[in-house]
Amino acid sequence: MRKILILNAKGGSGKSTLATNLAAHYAHRGEHVVLADFDPQRSSLDWLATRPTHYAPIHGLAAADGDMPRAVPGASHMIMDAPAAVRGKELKALVRRAQTVVIPVLPSPMDTRAAAHFIAELLTVGRVSREKTRLAVVANRVREHTLAYQALERFLKSLGIPFVATLRDTQNYVRAAERGLGIFELAPSLVSHDLEQWQPLLKWLRSKRSLPRA
Repeated sequence: MRKILILNAKGGSGKSTLATNLAAHYAHRGEHVVLADFDPQRSSLDWLATRPTHYAPIHGLAAADGDMPRAVPGASHMIMDAPAAVRGKELKALVRRAQTVVIPVLPSPMDTRAAAHFIAELLTVGRVSREKTRLAVVANRVREHTLAYQALERFLKSLGIPFVATLRDTQNYVRAAERGLGIFELAPSLVSHDLEQWQPLLKWLRSKRSLPRA
């Protein structure tokens, strides 16, 4: 089973938006998807509760510490929405569950500084340092051609880990979330630019570079 963790210690970075849209993408393709919500706020499961029954199903899991199975029978993908402020032993426990960690970062000085400290800690986790869990970063909710985005882009490129996608700040994510959908399930004419921005992330997730070293 493919296990992808959406992770950032700072709240408000868009983890649930990334997790729900990634789950919707795989479900839309016909995959058997599990959306595991580790966040006490349960934003991903709230999204799933509004999902229309005639859309591709996604299996939700309220992932209490120690209670979540490492595999779900028949599932092809597990997307994990991590809580904020995760550190130390809790961080290591979450990383152990994942083959791949995707870290969304917002374009603000506070977010980049917080991300720098968090990624420095994450790189010391044994599974990451041994490349048993792979990392990538995504610039999230950006307005391109702004100074804030240019600063974020320079920062992400300096990290030494894959910087795989830039996702713009748009109401399309809000429109989709209100209906329990992902942007992949909206009218293509409405979201064509957003779908294009997702392609580098999806391509990286399909590549061997996103999987643990053998």
